[in-house]
Amino acid sequence: MLKRKLQWTLTIILCLTLLSGCSLPGLSGPSGKTVTIGTLSTSESEIIGNIDRLMIAHYTDLHVDMVRNLGSSTVMHKAMISGDVDIAATRYTGTDLTGVLGMNAIKDPKKALKTVQREFQKRFDQTWFPSYGFANSYAFTVTKKLAQKENLKTVSDLKPIASQLRLGVDSSWLKRKGDGYQGFVDTYGIKFGKTYPMQIGLVYKAVASHKMDVVLAYTTDGRLKAFDLVTLKDDKHFFPPYDASPVARNDVLRKHPELSGILKKLKGKISTDKMKEMNYQADVKMKEPAIVAKDFLEKHHYFENE
Repeated sequence: MLKRKLQWTLTIILCLTLLSGCSLPGLSGPSGKTVTIGTLSTSESEIIGNIDRLMIAHYTDLHVDMVRNLGSSTVMHKAMISGDVDIAATRYTGTDLTGVLGMNAIKDPKKALKTVQREFQKRFDQTWFPSYGFANSYAFTVTKKLAQKENLKTVSDLKPIASQLRLGVDSSWLKRKGDGYQGFVDTYGIKFGKTYPMQIGLVYKAVASHKMDVVLAYTTDGRLKAFDLVTLKDDKHFFPPYDASPVARNDVLRKHPELSGILKKLKGKISTDKMKEMNYQADVKMKEPAIVAKDFLEKHHYFENE
């Protein structure tokens, strides 16, 4: 008798739950009050994704799920097309111009941004928002000691001594067309004494330990600060811009129009130096990306006056 009463009780609870429009875990997909943010497998993307998440939580009663460790922008794009991700935390102009869009690189940052915004609206019904304010671009990097000794400030300054220098670069960059090594040689007229392909994660220690003289790094990498390295200005504007922005599916923005205003609050709020500092906190100081994001937003009061 007791068993039968328990079964009836559970049945009534289930019916009331379904009638109220709620969903039980494991019985249905996310409710209409859930937004999903996708991040790449980098601390930078994790930090930004958590900034987006916390901003949405601060200003709305929406629940935010995170889809982490998406391997590339192409994987991120497929997740958005399939509907598994509503908002991509970090998309980069230079990456998606030549990748997802299959277009030629555009060196002018404003033109590159306008192009991806137009094409993503037209081709995918997605909104590419204004840049957060930072660009994660390639940069030729040397030790502070070498920069001071040779008065190195720009990439062109390397030319008189390039034949004596060892260059360490990401293996894939050597074979890339357009903004790869051959394109660099054609633009700058610089050939290094020796060139060593290696994993991008190894280049920082290689130059800091004087096994390399020059390495190709990323402008927002926290290890630049950790090893006290100097990035040289790309004075011939060889590398295309890689400005970072959030991208959202328009069907989600139509359903939750408040999201547009929230994401726009972050326009221009994170400089390249600030992103480098936050990456340093995560990658070198081993601080959780979610904590780094929270500290940043609390310091700026969630941009409530914007």
